Amino acid sequence: MASVAQAQANQSETAAQNEAVVRQAFESWAAGGNVFDALLAPDIRWTIHGSGPVAGTYESRQSFVEEASQPLVSRLTTPIMPEVHAIWAVGETVIVRFDGSATTTSGAPYENRFVWIFQLEDGLVVEAEAFLDLVAYQEVVENNEPVAE
Repeated sequence: MASVAQAQANQSETAAQNEAVVRQAFESWAAGGNVFDALLAPDIRWTIHGSGPVAGTYESRQSFVEEASQPLVSRLTTPIMPEVHAIWAVGETVIVRFDGSATTTSGAPYENRFVWIFQLEDGLVVEAEAFLDLVAYQEVVENNEPVAE
């Protein structure tokens, strides 16, 4: 019985640590930091659920950033500002429900709602699943010019 209680205590402690890591990363993001470099393992497996050109699985942080994040971010004149509504953690799993808003290069607002499900190891996300409105994402990509570099 003691081993079950110890296992539950360890899982609870792990969950609290992982929740704190994710919460701090989102607070840093809201303050202008780069959430992906600080939070994602280089070899992360990131899956965007749904249908559309960006839906699918990316097998590294670089692949995810270049193929999924950059096409959107390059068409925004302001960073996406996250508004976290809830963070839940159980063991190695952390779920974040947040809204994101920014301004596109055409001056239109970009608003989306997100649920990200993370699996963490040693304080880094090694697997992620993302749920969002891919139509809103694609409208920004198709109807706005990238920011000139």
